[in-house]
Amino acid sequence: MSASPEAPSGRPVVTEREARRVAEDAREQTWRKPSFAKELFLGRFRLDLIHPHPLPADEHVQRGEEFLAKLRDFVETEVDGALIEREARIPDEVINGLKELGAFGMKIDTKYGGLGLTQVYYNKALALVGSASPAIGVLLSAHQSIGVPQPLKLFGTQEQKERFLPRCARTDISAFLLTEPDVGSDPARLATTAVPDGDDYVLDGVKLWTTNGVVADLLVVMARVPRSEGHRGGITAFVVETNSPGITVENRNAFLGLRGIENGVTRFHQVRVPAAHRIGEEGQGLKIALTTLNTGRLSLPASCVAAGKWCLKIAREWSAAREQWGKPIAHHEAVGAKISFIAATTFALEAVTDLASQMADEDRNDIRIEGALAKLYASEMAWLMADELVQIRGGRGFETAESLRARGERAVPAEQLLRDLRINRIFEGSTEIMHLLIAREAVDAHLTVAGDLIDPDKSLSDKAKAGANAGVFYAKWLPKLVAGPGQLPTSYNEFKHEVDLSPHLRHVERTARKLARSTFYAMSRWQGRMESKQGFLGRVVDIGAELFAMSAACVRAEMLRARGEHGREAYQLADAFCRQSRIRVDELFNRLWTNTDEHDRRVVKGILTGTYAWLEAGIVDPSDDGPWIAEAAPGASTKENVHRPIR
Repeated sequence: MSASPEAPSGRPVVTEREARRVAEDAREQTWRKPSFAKELFLGRFRLDLIHPHPLPADEHVQRGEEFLAKLRDFVETEVDGALIEREARIPDEVINGLKELGAFGMKIDTKYGGLGLTQVYYNKALALVGSASPAIGVLLSAHQSIGVPQPLKLFGTQEQKERFLPRCARTDISAFLLTEPDVGSDPARLATTAVPDGDDYVLDGVKLWTTNGVVADLLVVMARVPRSEGHRGGITAFVVETNSPGITVENRNAFLGLRGIENGVTRFHQVRVPAAHRIGEEGQGLKIALTTLNTGRLSLPASCVAAGKWCLKIAREWSAAREQWGKPIAHHEAVGAKISFIAATTFALEAVTDLASQMADEDRNDIRIEGALAKLYASEMAWLMADELVQIRGGRGFETAESLRARGERAVPAEQLLRDLRINRIFEGSTEIMHLLIAREAVDAHLTVAGDLIDPDKSLSDKAKAGANAGVFYAKWLPKLVAGPGQLPTSYNEFKHEVDLSPHLRHVERTARKLARSTFYAMSRWQGRMESKQGFLGRVVDIGAELFAMSAACVRAEMLRARGEHGREAYQLADAFCRQSRIRVDELFNRLWTNTDEHDRRVVKGILTGTYAWLEAGIVDPSDDGPWIAEAAPGASTKENVHRPIR
């Protein structure tokens, strides 16, 4: 990344075009492997890429099941979720017990002292432990999904792996530090610097929302290396020892939910980091972060699956016990519809998560879109399921578990689940950012052949060449969107048993082509303005997410039927989910072209210019007068170090 002018605070001033270029450069530019979701957005329903459902090898199953049995025993006997919620801290003895169990090395290869679990069983373990305490699930996933182990596995040198992975497997906790007080999803404005000095880099800056940062022994830190002679510069990743001089954990943050997580603010002042601790090359930091998240994001859907299963259990038990107007509330249609939604959606989320995870384990497919869709869809649907559970429970859903226990009722932490799940729609890519990220990948084929046509910086000759290439591509592609297997009544008949899922798969095939036609029309209509149509792009992505979920649900149901594992019931759940999903898809298609996007933009302009300020009259604002964004100028810390390593 080229050097940018700096604001008075030392923060780089970045134009919109520069920010987009940084994000684009960090993308993986090529598609070396097939992608089911990419093909889906292009109107090609490649069921052969996911059916028959891929399965783990027997030795992976045995290893995974053996660990799950040990973990379940530990969770049932040693973890008190209510205590963690009450005291907002995971007891040290629980963390040390997890270390002894090997839970911090689930994804680390056995040759480095880890358990070597597959992504599938890693997710099952996170779901299990997260059901007892979501804070523990976050502790383990932040350490292994995005902390030191995963980027070293993908990009580390042999020396780095031998030095750090054994520690991460058994003794050390790690954290990932990218976000800053004024930098979230726009990393081009990253202010933390790493200045080369001999065989070291010198780090200065402040990092915010450092999950595990309060107790971490090792950090993955993203910092901006200035370009200089012999240094290409750019955002770069480093492994940093937390006990290095100049590192101060200045605050342990508190949140709406996940009250036991160790999340803080970390300041670096003249921190020396050996060049040997740099991960990859200078300027590769964002690419390393994004590649790590391709599979790292799958830990979040695992926690959402666990939440759905618990919602279903509580809804089933409560709605059978609670009576209104002479019968259990489950038999009232208004409540029964909510329970059906929870059950069907839980089945689909597990289908999506297991399918994407097994595809990651097999490494035959590029799952960057599948992983992102799983994160986006699971976080949104889990929130809806938890909200429905609170509604089913009524006043008891709003009451805390401690209050329920105090007055003699079962301590069901439904309101806690709602609070704990809320962050999933924000971290590891907010819903809005995920929409844009997935949309960019979904239209990649179009931009590859026609991107120069809408690029204002390209010459007339470049545009002419792009026009010719686009003509060839669309002449072959567009006719294929007219008809397909979805119009044949006998297609996908292998999914036709007591319950017939084949109509749903035919619907997916037809809808994928319709979605591709809609995307093409929008690009033709808006061209370079397409990137500003975030409402449209978000709906396109949401339709793709529903199609992916329907496909996964049907494929999972058929796998379970073939294996003799609740096949009939699985088919029923898949059928219910697909029927619900198809209604949502129809609504999304209607809103592609019939919406209030333009009107909303006009209202927002009025709000920002004070036109509607009168509407705010009649209230008092309980918030204080502090700055919206805390000052994060580099320099020595003036606060107490609250870093708390666990031994």
